[in-house]
Amino acid sequence: MLFSTTVLAGNSSMIIRSASLVATDDSYALNADLDMKFSEKMEQAISKGFELNFLIEFQLAKPRQYWFDDEVVTVTNRVTLSYHALSRQFLVIRGDQQKAFVRLDEATDDLSEISDLKLFQKSEVEKGEHYKAALLIRLDPRKLPKVVQGDTIGSDDWKMSSQRFEWVPSLFK
Repeated sequence: MLFSTTVLAGNSSMIIRSASLVATDDSYALNADLDMKFSEKMEQAISKGFELNFLIEFQLAKPRQYWFDDEVVTVTNRVTLSYHALSRQFLVIRGDQQKAFVRLDEATDDLSEISDLKLFQKSEVEKGEHYKAALLIRLDPRKLPKVVQGDTIGSDDWKMSSQRFEWVPSLFK
């Protein structure tokens, strides 16, 4: 069963539409599809050269009946969106990979698709066990410039986060 909700803040929104784990040779990777919309203030800040850092937080747990779930894997990845004024391009940076786009909507489309993000090794999970996966994606306000951090206090324009998206992955298939 897939579960998703959204937090709408100001005119910003982020909805996780789908997420799945895919087996590679020796690991599992995340594929996810999002709907993202920036508030007008966020779009202006990006166009002025401010970086927006997003955290992709993934957790894999083994459910327990009478106690807290047993956390198997917790992974946090950072994705950065910025505007480079000299080249007039929007940049999306994932780890050591950088993509450039002419328009903000193109960069947002790329940001909205997570594909083949390696999360954990196959050896970290046991065959025959049942697991629960959870995904949360949010803007990291601590990485905003100090000038903007003051504006974020009490402002809905800068609150951008998905709700926790949970599913039961099909591992070992």
